[in-house]
Amino acid sequence: MAMREMGAKVNGGESCRMCGGRTYVIERQGDQAQARVCACSANCSVCGGRGHVLVEREAVFSQKVGPKRYEVMEPCTCTRRRQRVVLFNDIRMPGVVAHAGFDNYRAFNEAQDRGRGVAMHFAHQFVKGATAKGFILSGPVGTGKTHLLAATLGHLVLEMGVRARYVEISLLYATIRRGFQEGKSGGEIIGPLSEVEVLAIDEMGKGRGSAFEMETLDELIARRYNAGRTTLFATNYSLEPERKQARAAAPTGYRSTDDARAAVRAEELLRERVGERIYSRLCEMCTFVELPKDTPDRRRTRQEMDAMNHPPMGMRNAGR
Repeated sequence: MAMREMGAKVNGGESCRMCGGRTYVIERQGDQAQARVCACSANCSVCGGRGHVLVEREAVFSQKVGPKRYEVMEPCTCTRRRQRVVLFNDIRMPGVVAHAGFDNYRAFNEAQDRGRGVAMHFAHQFVKGATAKGFILSGPVGTGKTHLLAATLGHLVLEMGVRARYVEISLLYATIRRGFQEGKSGGEIIGPLSEVEVLAIDEMGKGRGSAFEMETLDELIARRYNAGRTTLFATNYSLEPERKQARAAAPTGYRSTDDARAAVRAEELLRERVGERIYSRLCEMCTFVELPKDTPDRRRTRQEMDAMNHPPMGMRNAGR
């Protein structure tokens, strides 16, 4: 129903060039993605701007009388559209993924294609109000994990009216620490995240692993797990239950301290980062999707392609 309500608006057989027929526009505003109703849908021809419509229903109130028709006042499509735009702006989606969708996600390998398939199936088969198993995406940086989280939440909120939130875990820790200085408890900040219907937690496992961070994460996961609420995750750490036997290899070339640290992190498991209790719950809460370590960094690949297509001025002149 949601997609039909918020779906393509056609004028004279052509979709709006601004929104592509979706009736809403998503833009980057500062560090967050924000939605607004498209100008093509600002004036509603269905309700005339009243925001509600009369709808005829039929029900049986008495077996003796049989089916009876009646009219009720319901929110118009334009009202639901505005409400969903407000819900989307409450997600706090990063501005960098404002235009993320399933259609513009580029898969370099079979695992990425499966990741997109898992996210799309979840989004399109989600039933509002029902308990659903989430998913967790694991892979190197720049492989589109946040892109898929954003595409999923955008569909759920704007096409179905689901209440959702996005949080990057290290920023959550920082927010709670600032809250302590303002006299707030961690529970006050975690509370709304515990109650939202779908929550996306990005950068799972990131942080120093302090007692405060582990207790915060454990409380958030426990609340959602006990309430049967759906949670989505993305992480740079492997989802494997056991560390694989490392192959001995002679070092080649110079390796900086940062490179050495990155290599150590690449071998770490999410299970080691979050502990047995949380990992066990993730196994029950989510479908696991792991991208290979050699999956290309899309941001780096894009930069390299730009450099090839637009060489520095000196190199252009040298070729003449």
